[in-house]
Amino acid sequence: MEKQSKTWLWVIGILVVVGVVYLVMTLNSSTPATNESASKGENGPIKIGVIAPLTGDAAAYGEPLQKVIALAVEEINNAGGLGGRMFQFTYEDGKCNGKDGANAMQKLVNIDKVKVVIGGFCSSESLAAVPIATANKVVLFSGGSSSPDLTNVSSYFLRDYPSDAAQGKVLAEIAYGDKKWRKVVFIQEQLDYPLGIFKAFSSNFERLGGQTSKEEFTEGTTDFRSQLTKLRGLKPDALFIDTQTPAAAERIFKQLTELKWKVPLLVSDAVTGDPAVVEKNATILEGALAAEFGTDPNNATFKHLLEAYKQKHNVDVPYQSYAQTMYDAVYIVRDGIKAVGYDGEKLALWSRTIKDWKGASGLVTIGSDGDRVSGHIGKVIKKGKVEVYGM
Repeated sequence: MEKQSKTWLWVIGILVVVGVVYLVMTLNSSTPATNESASKGENGPIKIGVIAPLTGDAAAYGEPLQKVIALAVEEINNAGGLGGRMFQFTYEDGKCNGKDGANAMQKLVNIDKVKVVIGGFCSSESLAAVPIATANKVVLFSGGSSSPDLTNVSSYFLRDYPSDAAQGKVLAEIAYGDKKWRKVVFIQEQLDYPLGIFKAFSSNFERLGGQTSKEEFTEGTTDFRSQLTKLRGLKPDALFIDTQTPAAAERIFKQLTELKWKVPLLVSDAVTGDPAVVEKNATILEGALAAEFGTDPNNATFKHLLEAYKQKHNVDVPYQSYAQTMYDAVYIVRDGIKAVGYDGEKLALWSRTIKDWKGASGLVTIGSDGDRVSGHIGKVIKKGKVEVYGM
């Protein structure tokens, strides 16, 4: 009997141990994890969308900027991603227009289920994508859209590239105050970015006492002789070539030369952003005015971007003022998700707290209206090079 009792005690002990182990496992499976990612059920890659012009004339921007974004993503993922989760970027072609920008946003939101989109690059893309982003509580973060119409457009939109309100104001003040010009005419492409520059320049120039007028042309136009002839007849002090892309501007340069119209020029940063275009058209652009969001060659992060891009692609970074903000946008998104999680609503609120974030483009502060708190500086083209304008 004693031996039998000991056997039963041993069996009961085993059952108690098994029961305790089962209870612990049950509790662990039902108790919320303390790790933030686990508590939200997050796993797998962190999906981010990108809207940029990857075809057409504006692909001159989109293709190199896609490489800049990919460089930043590669750096982040090689460093372990975010808590071990890798970033996965999906690129959609916004073609630098509203229709395709909206289609790209719909696809990223409804098919890819992203909570953050970097883009659009062109203002037309962003303006069309904003309502979709807002309705679906998805953050839309642009590193290139500069139309003043995007200021305070939505709590879900922000940009680390400044508004063209600054570009137009700087040029208007130089034109009226320093150059003493009183009549400036525009040949303007019918897209949101050029329109934003025209509105900003004309409102400031006319406020000072000057006069403006314009001739418009549609995207893809190749013959500008009619518009240029009309503008020449107005006997202006200067001509503002206001295009979305350098390709369109170069077509106008060619016909200006053929018409033998020599007139002081102003150009948008779409032209000055590409050193090759400026050098190629050095003769007609000699003395032309522009305003750019500058770069700082002494900025360590900016220097790293230039060196890493050159090493990877064996060419210099084009459109460096845009490249720096696109590069920063990736890292700012990373920091936002790290701070508040992969949640569009929380990221939108967090975006308005960004202050003195240090990146390739300098210190980034986002205002309550979603705009970067900074602006453009005057530039002049001399001997095929873009220099700071000295009044």
